[in-house]
Amino acid sequence: MRSYSQLDGALGEGNVAYGRGTPLETAVWRLRSRGCWTDAAELLAPRATEPGAALERAALLIERCLYTEQGWGDAEDALRAAEAVARTDEERGAAACERGYLAYASTLLGVRDRVDEARAALGRAAALLEPESSGRALLDFRRGLIAQNLGESPQAARAAYRKAHAGAAAHGDSLLLSFTWRHLAGLALREGELAEARHGFAESLRIREELGYLVGTAPALASLAEAEVEPEAGRLRAEALRLFRLLGGVPTWLASQLTPRPAL
Repeated sequence: MRSYSQLDGALGEGNVAYGRGTPLETAVWRLRSRGCWTDAAELLAPRATEPGAALERAALLIERCLYTEQGWGDAEDALRAAEAVARTDEERGAAACERGYLAYASTLLGVRDRVDEARAALGRAAALLEPESSGRALLDFRRGLIAQNLGESPQAARAAYRKAHAGAAAHGDSLLLSFTWRHLAGLALREGELAEARHGFAESLRIREELGYLVGTAPALASLAEAEVEPEAGRLRAEALRLFRLLGGVPTWLASQLTPRPAL
């Protein structure tokens, strides 16, 4: 069974408004937060020749792959389009970061082994992005994912997550902070540091609830349940299951984690 920490990710469009920006940003965020990635991407289609919009569209469709395990061809097409219109090193670096993430997702979900492509793409991103770029935090986070889940190196993953956490805080990226809190908490849980794990999972859940990131709230509840004892753990799982069903069974991989456990 794949864990939430393995599958967790973050959209790489560099927009930290999360529904509080322009009307288009608000509409895209509301659709994305409810798991309507295709509809959100469609709103950006008229601006697909603009590097920023093209990249955001690709990132939305890549996130759909992670949560539904479908739509790989659409994500690949959108990413190629974003790569084609990228002009600056920053834009090319951001596109390479998404390329690495798509390859990571494909490998992790057993679609196709693309681990070498994932590492190479993130390496390109590191060479192209400026040290102070807002995209560095997302890059560090995704390097942590690969270190932990494909490289089986929790120490390297922790270092990458901590860099990503600091970068997300510096750039005010609340949603990315919810991911870094969660992954650091997951490592703490593996090491038996329950208080640290609970704190990290609770912070991640708090941020997602505040942002209205509904599609990420059910997995966050399930993760916090893993660090709690009954009856609180059961209450958290029940709420996660309610949201999971409300969203039509998304994310798909959460189903096995929410299967009711037999009474002892």
